[in-house]
Amino acid sequence: MERDYKRVVRAVRRPTACRQEFADLNRYLRDMLGYGATPPDAAWPGGAAIAVQFVVNYEEGGENCVLHGDVASEAFLSEITNAQPWPGMRHWNMESIYEYGARAGFWRLHRLFSDTGIPVTVYGVATALQRSPVQVAAMQEAGWEIASHGLKWIDYRDYSREAELADIHEAVAIHEQVTGEKPRGWYTGRCSVNTVDLVTETGLFDYVSDSYADDLPYWRRHAGRDQLVIPYTLDVNDMRFAIQAGFSDGDAFYTYLKDTFDVLYAEGQAGQPKMMNIGLHCRLVGRPGRFAALQRFVDYVLGHDDVWVARRIDI
Repeated sequence: MERDYKRVVRAVRRPTACRQEFADLNRYLRDMLGYGATPPDAAWPGGAAIAVQFVVNYEEGGENCVLHGDVASEAFLSEITNAQPWPGMRHWNMESIYEYGARAGFWRLHRLFSDTGIPVTVYGVATALQRSPVQVAAMQEAGWEIASHGLKWIDYRDYSREAELADIHEAVAIHEQVTGEKPRGWYTGRCSVNTVDLVTETGLFDYVSDSYADDLPYWRRHAGRDQLVIPYTLDVNDMRFAIQAGFSDGDAFYTYLKDTFDVLYAEGQAGQPKMMNIGLHCRLVGRPGRFAALQRFVDYVLGHDDVWVARRIDI
């Protein structure tokens, strides 16, 4: 032990020797550079300065609930402050909050995007889509892309690789049964350290979005495959209405949306086009007091030239 300690000390004092003796330490598994100081020209259609992408997360009916065979009720992203899971019990208030998203919030968003002609990508939880055939039909009639948001809207942190992979395949099967086609995009959300690798290994998806690492899509190589990653967002996201230090009202949400757009738009006009994601949830921004801010932002975006509003699959 003492001899090993002295060898480490000598290596630390001699950086070159350290690199030679502990080469494995240089095999850092994260990319901290990305595109660096000179990001590529994304070459958006029509020479657009920015690509704007609206995501509607459809999770209602796929959340934790004992009716779904889960051990406890849902506790995440709701109107209930400091909500806790209720083991073995139904949580009536939590269930009704999610039901609002499907019954009212979804249709408010559907009207807005249909009336303005804005294309949308849906992150659809397979079991939620399965329980909402009328909403799925409306998505398809509007020409929305329906990507997969997993089998259930749960946390996969502690799942084994085998169990998570099984859920991925079941999600794809249900998605195809409900929509008539397999999903081309994937986003788990509450993913594990294995999620992106597993999705890549299936070879089923044009893109995966379990990343927040860039303002542009990028390629990630794994298991001999080049997987396109289209990063998502947790900051330009109405989920911040439901967490501490988030948005307290619609004005704060609108200001953040507008500021994000303005910065990225200016960068695009200067020759470095970027992508802006907006994450939405039917039960959150679908509430009238928050929805007004989204309406204002949509009008703001549509008032600009050189903007490409697209689905993720189009990007």
